[in-house]
Amino acid sequence: MSSQLILQAALAHFARDGYEGASLKNIADDCGIKKPSIYAHFASKEDLFLTALHAVFRRQEERIRGYFEEFKALPLEEQLKGFMLRRQQDYHRDDEVRFFLRVSFFPPNSLYNEVMDILYPFLDRQEDQLSDLLATGCPVEGSIIRNPRQAACAFLTLMDGIDVEILYGGEARSSRRLEQAWPVYWSGVTKERYHHETN
Repeated sequence: MSSQLILQAALAHFARDGYEGASLKNIADDCGIKKPSIYAHFASKEDLFLTALHAVFRRQEERIRGYFEEFKALPLEEQLKGFMLRRQQDYHRDDEVRFFLRVSFFPPNSLYNEVMDILYPFLDRQEDQLSDLLATGCPVEGSIIRNPRQAACAFLTLMDGIDVEILYGGEARSSRRLEQAWPVYWSGVTKERYHHETN
């Protein structure tokens, strides 16, 4: 039994039950091993959780960069809205994304500082990446964003709201919220010339 297989099983439990609700015995059962065997790979439940946390945040950052690289030829609006749509889809089919969102919004009390030490730098890097993307502009129309840094902050704020709706309300409600909020966001961050030309 490899540590990677234990981590994968643990992700599913942490994503579904949270840190407090996840049981090392149940994780071990899913792996077909006894609970003490976990300690050959991880010193404690906390060690297992934090190892998973570091790995997931690193991979999520890679996935975000990969998404915008893959779709960089699309119009800027399609890239940004498509990213939010992808997040909704991934939440319902990927334990890692469920873990990522749950931990981001509901960090375990006993590990709050450890989670924030990872989360805040992650969010700062996302804001920087988005600001650069928005400053570069649209492949077709060029520079269409009035204030790239402000638009990046607003995008992350909107995404937080959609993520919370994914967690609490499910796919249908989060999709409806995105469809209602997106035109307000987009018209608010684009330059007046571009906004008028596309209406």
